[in-house]
Amino acid sequence: MTAFDHALARLLEHEGGFTLNRADPGNWTGGKPDKGLLRGTKFGISAASFPTLDIAALTLEDARAIYRRLYWDRVRGDELPPALALLVFDSAVNNGVAAAVKLLQASIGTPADGLIGPATLAALRRAVGNGDPDRVTAVAIEFQARRIVLMAALSTWATFGLGWARRLASLPFQAMRLAS
Repeated sequence: MTAFDHALARLLEHEGGFTLNRADPGNWTGGKPDKGLLRGTKFGISAASFPTLDIAALTLEDARAIYRRLYWDRVRGDELPPALALLVFDSAVNNGVAAAVKLLQASIGTPADGLIGPATLAALRRAVGNGDPDRVTAVAIEFQARRIVLMAALSTWATFGLGWARRLASLPFQAMRLAS
């Protein structure tokens, strides 16, 4: 099983199946409750992000292809230590690719432009060495701390925060299992 397959499996544990929660901005094609059409979310693929997609008819293979192309590949998951790849991938799905990359960049002390290029990869190599578990853990802790601050500031935290907090609390444990 590849790092992507492991990360996708963890993501899908959190995302679940089809939902039509009227309070969830992601379920609406307009990105806000009562804006656009209520098409829902399935496998974490939302009507807000994909307003023309038939969410209810989405297959797992369709979702897998979307996650690979639009999230995993854009955060260069295959080039990150597996533990960090899971955290950054999960954040890219929930917070957007640019936001996830900026969190990673801030966590490793490199300019945060939202794009992973040679400078970010070099800074990451300096931060984690040859994948030293203690150094990867230190970056993962910093990344998660920054992500918690970002998510707790969202206007939807009051509604969805407890579920998100559980997810954010469990991810480092899942990530470290990937690393071993």
